[in-house]
Amino acid sequence: MSDHSRAITRPRRFRPLLIIAGLAGAVVLSLSMTNTFSAFTASINNSVNTSASGTLILQEVNLAGGTGSTCNSTDGGTISTNASTCATINKYGGSTTMVPTNTGGTTSVSTTAITFKNTGTGIAQSFTLTPGACTQTPNGTPNGTATDFCAKLNVSIKSGTTVIFTGTAAALASGGAINVGALATVPAPNGAVVPITFAVTVDNSAGNTYQGLAASQPLLWTLSS
Repeated sequence: MSDHSRAITRPRRFRPLLIIAGLAGAVVLSLSMTNTFSAFTASINNSVNTSASGTLILQEVNLAGGTGSTCNSTDGGTISTNASTCATINKYGGSTTMVPTNTGGTTSVSTTAITFKNTGTGIAQSFTLTPGACTQTPNGTPNGTATDFCAKLNVSIKSGTTVIFTGTAAALASGGAINVGALATVPAPNGAVVPITFAVTVDNSAGNTYQGLAASQPLLWTLSS
C-alpha cells in the first residue's frame, strides 16, 4: 500500500471515535440542563402598585345666604393655583352707619356667621387665619380727623363658644397667624365644619373725630398639609 493510501485511511479510522465522543458530550449536557430546569419554583407578580395625591379644597359659606354666599379656594382658577379672592362674604358686616357701642359692647354690633370645611380628599394638618393690615379711609363726607380708626374698631372672632380672637382690628393685624382649629382639616362629608362668628363694634371711647371713617382688613384662611 502506498503512503498516499495510508494517509487517506488513517483519518477514517478516527471518525467513529469522534462521533461517539460528541454523542456522549451531548448526553452529559442534556442531563445537566434537565437537572437545572426541573427545580421547584414559586412566584408572585404584584401587577398593581399605585399611589396618588389627594386634594385640599377650602370652602367658605355665609350662613346669611343669598347670592355669592359660597366661596371655594378653587374659584380663582385650577387646583394648581388653589387660591382665590372672595369679595362677597364681608366678615365685618359692611355697615356704614355704626355708632359707638355701650360699655357692655352689646349695642350697634355687626355680626356675621360663616362656616369653613375641607371639600377635598386629603387630610390637612392645620387651619389658620392670617390677618392683613387694617387701613382707614373716609366714609363719604364729612369726615372726622382721627387717624387711628382701626384702633377703635373692636373685633371678636369665635368658633362656637371658643374665642379665637378679641381685640381691635389694629391688634389683629399685628398678631400674626392664628390657629383656627382642626375640624376643617378632615375632608367632607365625614369632616365637621368650622363655625366662625364675627362681632364688630366701634369702641365706646370713640368721640366726634371718629365720625365718617371706615376700616378695611383682608383676612387669609389657609389649609395646610
